Amino acid sequence: SCFIDGHLFPAVDIIRTIRDPEKPNTLEELEVVTESCVEVHEIGEDEYLVVIRFTPTVPHCSLATLIGLCLRIKLQRCLPFRHKLEIYISEGTHSTEEDINKQINDKERVAAAMENPNLREIVEQCVTEPD
Repeated sequence: SCFIDGHLFPAVDIIRTIRDPEKPNTLEELEVVTESCVEVHEIGEDEYLVVIRFTPTVPHCSLATLIGLCLRIKLQRCLPFRHKLEIYISEGTHSTEEDINKQINDKERVAAAMENPNLREIVEQCVTEPD
């Protein structure tokens, strides 16, 4: 959690409602994200580094990259302050965590992924707040 203009702003509130791409559950319900998975550090005047570590439901989860993408898109849209965003898979919880970490923290690869209409549609469905 962090303070914005003196108010506590929990970044986890933004991501807890993201839905799993394959299940009707949210990432919080599946314990992919928890309160303790978010760190916020002040790195400059009014600029923060937000670090997210998420835990895929299974070690070979094929959706880990997609979940990372959902986390990034939702936070980019919703964080009310200037930020750098780093998203990682919790250490030792995925068989290809290094590749996925590279992919979800590479601006160009993220932008390219979001240009794919099918992928973009899935991300939108996952990050849109339920009514």
